[in-house]
Amino acid sequence: MALLFISETDRLDLWRKHLLAEIPDLDMRLLPEIGNKEDIEYALVWRPPAGLLKTLPNLKVIFSLGAGIDHLASDTDLPENVPVVRMVDSSLTSGMTEYVVMTVLNHHKSMRLYREQQNRKEWLLHEPPVTWDRRVGIMGMGVLGSDAAEKLSNLGFDVAGWSRTHRERPGIKTYAGTDQLEDFLKTTEILVCLLPLTDETEDILNKELFAMLPKDASVINAARGGHLVEQDLIQALDSGHLSEATLDVFKSEPLDQNHPFWKHPKITITPHAASTTHPSSSARNVADGIRRFESGEDLLNVVDMKRGY
Repeated sequence: MALLFISETDRLDLWRKHLLAEIPDLDMRLLPEIGNKEDIEYALVWRPPAGLLKTLPNLKVIFSLGAGIDHLASDTDLPENVPVVRMVDSSLTSGMTEYVVMTVLNHHKSMRLYREQQNRKEWLLHEPPVTWDRRVGIMGMGVLGSDAAEKLSNLGFDVAGWSRTHRERPGIKTYAGTDQLEDFLKTTEILVCLLPLTDETEDILNKELFAMLPKDASVINAARGGHLVEQDLIQALDSGHLSEATLDVFKSEPLDQNHPFWKHPKITITPHAASTTHPSSSARNVADGIRRFESGEDLLNVVDMKRGY
C-alpha cells in the first residue's frame, strides 16, 4: 500500500523510520514525484496543495499531521467521501499542556513585569493571589483543553471551560454556547484560547470579547492566529483594559519583521512552538488508523468537516 506524505516542516526521515517500523511494506510517496496516483490509498499531510488530494482516485483516509484541520478545511476541492482523521497523540497533548501551564504561571506570577524590572535593576514585589482565587478560563474543551484544565485545577487554580456545546468535566465549571459566553468571560482573569478554527470561531478574540473580561485580565492564544483580531488586542492592551498577552500563533507565519507585536511591551511571542507532533509516538497512531481501516474497524478521531473539528 502507498501513503503520500506532504509537509514542509515535519522531518521526513523520522516519519519514514517510525512508520516503516510499524508497517514495513508501506510505500511512502513524496511530492513532486508521487508515481502512479492510483497506488496511493492514504495521505499524511500538513497544508497540502489545494486540489491535489482530490486527484487521488483510490484515496481511503486523510491523516492530519496536527491536531487542527483548518489547513484542510480551506481546500474547497477536498474529496467529500474520504474521512479526515485529526492527530490525537499523548505527546501532542502533554506538550500543549506544558505550554499552557507555563504561560498561565508566568501571567499569574507577573514574570513579564519582573523581566522588565531586571532591565531597570528595580527590586519590587508583585504578590499574586493564591491559586484558588485566580480564575483561569479555557476556550475549547476538547482533548487539549480538557487536559490543560485538569492540570491547572490540580495546581489549585479556579478553572472554567467554555465550548460550543456543553461538556461536563470533573472539577471544572463549564459553559457552552454564545448565551453563556459573557458569564464565562466576566470572571476570567487569565483567558486561554484552545479552540479549533472554524467559521464560527474565526476572529472570536475581538474587542467585544475583550470588553467582557474584567480589567487587567490577560490573554493566551495557543490555538490559531485566525482566532485573533490583532488590532483589537493592541487597543485593549494600550488602553489598560488587558494587562498582557502571550501569543504562539499568528494570522501570517512567520510573523513579519515589521509587525507591531514584536516590540509591544505587553506581548510575549513564541514561534508556534506550544506543541509539536513527535513521529516516535504519532506514527503508531497513523499506523493503527491504517490497520483499523484495512480490517473494517471504525476509525478514531474522525473530523466532522462541516463543524470543523
